[in-house]
Amino acid sequence: MGFGGISMWQLLILLLIVVLVFGTKRLRNMGSDLGAAVKGFRKGMDEGLGDKEETLEPDQIAAAEGSSAPAEESVKKTESNS
Repeated sequence: MGFGGISMWQLLILLLIVVLVFGTKRLRNMGSDLGAAVKGFRKGMDEGLGDKEETLEPDQIAAAEGSSAPAEESVKKTESNS
């Protein structure tokens, strides 16, 4: 038994058909393009996270970490106005 009810022979026949339709050179190019795209995406995500942390103000960082200090100040202001 293979993956999801597909036997090993069925997988090999499917692989053979894909190779015959697309050819090995085109499959190799598609694989390298996919790998480069994933690598670029990961690099972009890492750069995006680094930029976001640098541009935040200290009170924004505290709010993002779950600190309730800015929220407490606004509650105190509204209570004193009442």
